[in-house]
Amino acid sequence: MREPLPPAPAPDSQHVAIITGLSGAGKTATSKIFEDLGYTVVDNVPSPLLRDLAELVADDPERYDRVAIVLDVRQGDARLSLGAALGALHGRDIVPQVFFLEASDEALVRRYSETRHRHPLDTENDGVQSAIARERQMLDEVRDMAQTTIDTTDLAFKQLRERIVAALGAQPGPEQLSLQVISFGFKYGVPLEADLVFDVRFMENPFYRPELRASSGLTEPVREFVLGQPVTQQFLEHLDSFFATLIPAYLAEGKTRLTIAIGCTGGFHRSVAIGEALAGQLADLHMGPVMVWHRELERRR
Repeated sequence: MREPLPPAPAPDSQHVAIITGLSGAGKTATSKIFEDLGYTVVDNVPSPLLRDLAELVADDPERYDRVAIVLDVRQGDARLSLGAALGALHGRDIVPQVFFLEASDEALVRRYSETRHRHPLDTENDGVQSAIARERQMLDEVRDMAQTTIDTTDLAFKQLRERIVAALGAQPGPEQLSLQVISFGFKYGVPLEADLVFDVRFMENPFYRPELRASSGLTEPVREFVLGQPVTQQFLEHLDSFFATLIPAYLAEGKTRLTIAIGCTGGFHRSVAIGEALAGQLADLHMGPVMVWHRELERRR
């Protein structure tokens, strides 16, 4: 039996989510999560009907206060489909939250092998790998339109639920970026969601202190050890100045999301402590929500 789903934050007004991303990356599981959260989920809507759907949702906000629309390459040109959906909703004063799901090539190939499903772009029988490569290219612009990007490569269903619920509670205002900080370990690979990656392996490693080895970067002793290093303070000062310049520039260019990855060797000590500190800085600087996810801590759970 599945664990009870944590309640989603109650929206102040009507909320529409658009679920898109790579085939096999978890859109079906995500749809089920939104259904559990009380959303009306609409899947595989032909592009010509998106305007009618937007009108239906806008005309009855009490009945359709929470709606999730699934869009992908099955509709044809995913970029045009998403553009049509966004245009139809924006024209009715509804700003949807776009979720983009992706995963590594290895994970996608494995999932198709296990389920024996056919990739929707594998029409020429040239293999799943070639279909995935074509789909990635087709969805490049779609990914850039999303406020929330989730790499499902190593996520269990429970972790995916937690990521979605957290994203629903961290919706930016119209003049804000959707900011996400991810801590990770380089030994496990760089997160696919990352727009910016910072390597903090230049800091002294708590792993080599026996009294700190078993404690994560969320604990006070490790946090004090990492943040107490002069090089750490200089690094955070540089980041503060860097993002004070970067965020307004991104906003001016119309960017809607920014995912910042902080990596150390194992993703347990330094990157976690720095990720938390950076999130605090960004919240003060940005005056908006900042999501934090410690990937390797979740892996250990």
